[in-house]
Amino acid sequence: MLRDLALPFPLRPARVYEVCGPVAPSFAACLAASVPGAVLWLCESWHSDTLNPLGFLPVLDPTRVLLARPANQTDALAVAEEALKDGAVALVVLEITRPLDLREGRRLQLAAGTGGSIGLCLIPEGMGSNAAETRWRATPVFDPKREDSTLMRWEIIKNKMGTLGAWNVCWNAQAHRLDLVSPAGE
Repeated sequence: MLRDLALPFPLRPARVYEVCGPVAPSFAACLAASVPGAVLWLCESWHSDTLNPLGFLPVLDPTRVLLARPANQTDALAVAEEALKDGAVALVVLEITRPLDLREGRRLQLAAGTGGSIGLCLIPEGMGSNAAETRWRATPVFDPKREDSTLMRWEIIKNKMGTLGAWNVCWNAQAHRLDLVSPAGE
């Protein structure tokens, strides 16, 4: 059962979270905009598609984002662990392609706890680690009456520390913040 709670965002520091769904990268960009400091975004080099830093402009300054393309997931996990442990970046975003085992997920949690940074794993639907603090699903909401294309539905589908919830959110580019949007009435 989903409850209408205050949106627990931005996420607590010193923990690692997961997000899946078609707009998971937008969730990560909103999180990056809500934390001060640099962001490290890791994606394996074999992916044919890559982020264009200019795409971050409506949400955050692309000069705050360091894009890294490790050769494989093992290397990406090693880089993420070191970055989280060091604490020099506020957020580490890790795009993963295979499930993390409990040992890998736990190592990331311990590293985040040591460095005080936030870790966010972008995962395929149905994949996740037991070590994640929360797991979110981010999906677009299509509303033909709205011109704004940033309307999203964020759901917590796993939460170690509390209840589940769902929110419709929209990025407000003028105010540079995330707005909660009431669901449409009948």
